[in-house]
Formats: sequence, C-alpha cells, structure tokens
Amino acid sequence: MRPSSTLPDQPTQRKTWKFFRAGTVDQVVLANGNDLEQLASLDKKLWVALACPTRGLEIDERTLDFVDNDRDGRIRPPEILSAIAWAREVFSDLDDLFQGGDSVPVTSIRTDTAVGRDIRDAVTRIVNALGRTGAASISLADVADTEKTFTQRALNGDGIVPADSAVDDETKAAITDALATVGSAVDRSGKPGIDQGLLDTFFARVQAYAAWLEQEAAVLTLGPDTSAAALSIAAVGAKIDDYFVRCRLAAFDGRVIAALNGTEERIAAFAGRVLALEDSDVAALPLARVEAGADLTLSAVNPAWTARIASFVSAAIVPILGGPRPSCSERDWAIIQERIAPYEAWLASRPADDALDKLGRDRIVALARGHAYERVSALVAEDAGFAAESGQLEAVEKMIRLRRDFVTLLKNFVNFADFYGKKRAAFQAGTLYIDGRSCELCLPVHDVTKHATLAGLSNAYLAYCDCTRKRDAEKRTIVAAVTAGDVDNLMVGRNGVFYDRKGDDWDAAVTKVVENPISVRQAFWAPYKRFVRLIQDQLSKRATAAEMDANKRLGQDATAVVAAAADEPKPETVEPKRIDVGTVAAIGVAVGGIATFFSSIVATVLGLGMWMPLGIVALVLAISGPSMLIAWLKLRQRNIGPLLDANGWAVNAFARVNVPFGGALTSVAALPPGASRALKDPFAEKKRPWGVYVFVLVLVSIGAAWLSGQVDEYLPDEMKASTVLHRQVAAPAVAPAPHK
Repeated sequence: MRPSSTLPDQPTQRKTWKFFRAGTVDQVVLANGNDLEQLASLDKKLWVALACPTRGLEIDERTLDFVDNDRDGRIRPPEILSAIAWAREVFSDLDDLFQGGDSVPVTSIRTDTAVGRDIRDAVTRIVNALGRTGAASISLADVADTEKTFTQRALNGDGIVPADSAVDDETKAAITDALATVGSAVDRSGKPGIDQGLLDTFFARVQAYAAWLEQEAAVLTLGPDTSAAALSIAAVGAKIDDYFVRCRLAAFDGRVIAALNGTEERIAAFAGRVLALEDSDVAALPLARVEAGADLTLSAVNPAWTARIASFVSAAIVPILGGPRPSCSERDWAIIQERIAPYEAWLASRPADDALDKLGRDRIVALARGHAYERVSALVAEDAGFAAESGQLEAVEKMIRLRRDFVTLLKNFVNFADFYGKKRAAFQAGTLYIDGRSCELCLPVHDVTKHATLAGLSNAYLAYCDCTRKRDAEKRTIVAAVTAGDVDNLMVGRNGVFYDRKGDDWDAAVTKVVENPISVRQAFWAPYKRFVRLIQDQLSKRATAAEMDANKRLGQDATAVVAAAADEPKPETVEPKRIDVGTVAAIGVAVGGIATFFSSIVATVLGLGMWMPLGIVALVLAISGPSMLIAWLKLRQRNIGPLLDANGWAVNAFARVNVPFGGALTSVAALPPGASRALKDPFAEKKRPWGVYVFVLVLVSIGAAWLSGQVDEYLPDEMKASTVLHRQVAAPAVAPAPHK
C-alpha cells in the first residue's frame, strides 16, 4: 500500500489518462485509487453522465443519499468529487474503494487527519460496545446494530424529544400539550417529538394567550356578572338598535310608521298559519310598537323576544341602571353599551387559537407561569448534545458504504463500464421474458406517457409493461428495449414474466409499444409481411361481409318457413341481387390490369437475358430497399441516452446500442449446445407443393406477357404473338366433309 504521507491534499494534474472505446464513445478507465484522485482534473465533457437520480437504481439508496450532499434527489459531478475528497481524508489508500465488501479493516482508516481520527475513535467505541474489543475490522452489520441501539435511546442526537424521554411529569405533560397544539417532528426512533422550533412556537402562543387572560380583571366593570351581561346584550343588541332607528325614522316622517310596524298584508299572512315563538317571520317583526321618539317598553315586546329581553333586564339593566325599569330609553341603552364596551373590546382581542382553547385557561396560565419551557428546552439541548456521537456513527456507516458501492456508482456515472461490460448496469431493473426471448435492458418507469415521449428518440423498439404480484398486491411499471428477433407476435396485451434484480418474478403485461426497427434483416421482410397482412385483412373483411349476408338471407328464409307453417301470408321474398354486367366487366378489367402489371414485370426481367439475375436483385431492392435503408439509419442512431434521460438522468454522450450489442441485450430462444432433437413432428401439417404453384404462376405470367406482345421483340417472327394470332384469324374456314 502507498504510504499515507504520499497522498496529496489536493488532486494534481495527471499527464495521461486511459480510455476504452464502447458504444462509439471514448470512456475513461477507473482502475485504481490514483484514477479517483485525479478525477477532478478530467474534463467534464468526457464524463458519460452529468446527473442521475438517487432512486430507481440498483445501488443502495442510503449510499446514494450519503453522496447526495444537498439532498435534492440527484447526484452531480461536484458531489462525486466531494465524496472522493472525503474518502481521501478517511482511507489510507483510495485503492480500498475498489476492494468492495461490507466491512472495512481498521488499519485502512487514516489517523493523520481529523476526520480519520474521529472515525477511528467511533469504530473503537462501536466494537467495544458490541463486546468485540480489538476487532480488526468493522462491518455494516456492526453499525446497524449500534445504530438501532442508539436510535432507541431517549436522547439520540437529533434534537427531537418524544414525550416519554422526559424524566418528570411536568416536562412530559408540557411536551404532550405542545404536540397536541403545534404538531410534531419525527424522532430518529420514529416517535413523534418536539424540537426547539416547535417548542418556541408553542410557548409564544401560550404567553400571548396568558397575557390576554391577565387583562380580564381590568375590564370586569360589573365584576363576576360582566360576562353574563355581555352575553345578554349580544343576544338583543342588534334588535334594540333596530327599534330605536325605526323610532327615529317615525319622528322624521310619520307616514312611515305603518310600514315600520309591518304591513297589513304581512301581518294578515299570519292568520292562516300555525305560529310559534321560534318562527323567523315573527322574530323579524319590530321588537316593540314603533312610535316617534318612544322608549322601549320592556313589558310589551315582540313575543319571539320576550325571553331574551327578560334575560337582558336581569343581567344588564338591573346591575347597570340600578334596578328594574318598565322601559328603556335610547339614553339608557347608550349608558348600558358604554358600560360594557371595555369587556366587549377585550373579547374582540382574544387570540384565535382553538387548539389552546382545548387546554383550558387554568392549564394555559400554569404553563405560562411555570418552568415547563426551561425544562423542555434543556431536554432538547441535551438531546442535541449527542449530535456529534450521531454524526460519527453516520460517518462510519458512510465509510463502509462508500467502500462497497462507490466504485459501482462511478462505473455507471463517469463511464458506463458496467453497461458495456459483463456486469449489469445500475439502471437495469431486471430481465423480461416474453415471446421466446429475454430482454436485459429493462428500466423502471413512473409515467408511461411522459417517458415514451422522450424515450422514443432512442430509436429502440420499446415495450412498456405493467408488472404485478398477487401475493403482496405490489405493482410496478417497466420499459424493455427489444433489440433482437422479430416483432410479429409482440403486441399490446401479450403477457410475459419479469424477474427483478433480486430474482423475484412478476406477471408482466404489455400496455404500450413504441415501434422502431430491430434489424436490417427484419426490415428486408417487412414490406412482404405488410403486403401479406393487407391481403389477409381484406380477405377477412370480405369473408365477414359474406358471412353476415348469408346469415341475413338464412334468417329471411327461416322467417318465411315459419310463416308458411302457420298459414300466415308469406313475407315478400327478397329477390337475389343479380350480378351486374358492369361489375363483371370492372372485375375483369381489374384482374387484367393486375395480370398485365405482373406480366410486364416478368417480361422485363426475362428480357434482360444474361442480366436477369441483376434484374431480380434490383426488383427485390426496389421493394425492400427503402425499408432497409430506414432501418440501417435508425440502427446507427439507436442509443441509451433518451431512455435514461426520460428517467431523470443527464447523459453526456451518444452511447450507442449497435446491432451486435443489441443482440447481447436481447437473447432469442435457441437450443443449448450439444442438444439433440427429433425432427419428425406427428402433428406437422402436410407440405404443400409451393414449387408447383410458383411454376404455374411463372408460366401464366409468361403466357400473359406473350399474349400482350410484351416479349415480341425478344422472339423470332414466327413465334411472335402478333404473327401467330394474325395467322389464326386469316386462315380460311374448312367446310366439313359431306356425310355419306
């Protein structure tokens, strides 16, 4: 191992880098600690990726969270370099990161840096606490056990204290009240607790409420009866104001008195109804009879208000005006309002805090005047005091996780060594088995529509699948890149089986397909397959139409038979539609045109003489050439970038998936080496004489070409169609011999 003294504090410029070629991209080789030390000097344009998500990868999410310094769910080059700089302060040799494994030898931890010493001290405490004093290494399991023990402690360094962490009832009750009032934060143990911020918010509200309660004594103008008086005044205040306003209007213009007391029609409407004191129409009438400048006669008020007025008299008029009165003048009403105004103003200033109301005024005052705030605050501070110990524990965990996972992350970020090598890349979710093939390039998907929009630019044939498991009702969606084989039987609705990286199997159903060429060979046959499919579709449509027509006629005949058996009038028989001569002619013209087209092609090919093979090749290329050219161009553009970009990556290179590599990513079913098979199939269909069919078709085409005169220029005069047919027409008719 290189002595720790030779490790530079800052990376130095290295003179040479090693690269490997994969996917038409030059990718840097990361083989040892020296490569990591110098990574900061590598031009970012040579990094294959510039960002990746911390979720959806086959790398432990907690490891990725340790690398993700800003906790935004994405990892970028500065965070990669920061992790390397941290590892340089911890490990004696960065080559240790290439060793992997779930444990770290204690001797690999530096002692000449502050970070290294703190971690080594923490390791010593952990192994001692586990009864393994002097252990040569520390594992992730050791840290997990310690973390579990530390987490379940009452004070675990996160600055959040649950109620059960208090040692006395007063503190525990204060924490419970705070949780019920201002909510909670989640303690490391998973329990709800309170931190300093929530504590300050809670007691600020308590103090404000208590200060408001302390003002009550100064506004109790009627002593303990002030509240009852205020309630009685609030119950009738608006109605009394309404009455005195009406009286003023009556004094202003006597003509409105009748209307102010209620119109005759409105009052007459009560005659035909069953009335009650709670009737809203009755309560809407004036409080008492309206007259110009009249006082409110308390003994003759609207029956709907009698009870409330009686309460008003006993609770407000008697204590404020010095005894009961037969009436209340507008001046008396003003005195009453003025006397109760301070209390009403105090009520209006009440803090709007329903949560504190539930605690009750006595509890609020007790919290404000006691020492609960100081006790809970001290407990939070004590808990936060263990943050250093907690941080050291996390640092030990980070060290072990980086040793295990960091190089894997680099080989799926700085370069794609795992993807183009024999290992699976971190972004590959598993293997999809469907339609006689296995697809290795499968990625997780959250939004199919959004993903397909960008992923389609990869020029790969994509199959989106919904994956389910009935045993745990779990669901997930993946996209599989199909890079080998044909796609004749790959369609929406096909079922397969998906195996994730853990080996668990999922039922997979294709829900969406993004079509792109898979190979030039497939593109060669594509036009012919489309032509055959078109013929099959047309024949199917014609057969279906004919079947429907036959069923219709059969139904008509059955109706006629039933009608005849019942001595009912026969339904009118539908006369079969006669074949129109024009239709026959049109069909003949179409058939003749097709025959002429094929015969012209055959004649052209036959007329090439010794160049006939080249003509056949040219004909085939004319049909398949465009499809093959498009496939060739798209296959040269097929790359992994858009697939990953659709998952939140920032791929920095055109990482191709060419035909040979695509064949490695999708394996088509094949018999294992050395296997034997019986070629006799008892259920095989009888072979058809396709050779005879083709021979007859060629003869018919040649004959049609000869009859149409298209090959006359290649034949001697006596064999030309025009000469033979003319000779047949010009020959005199031979009379039959007389019968003897």
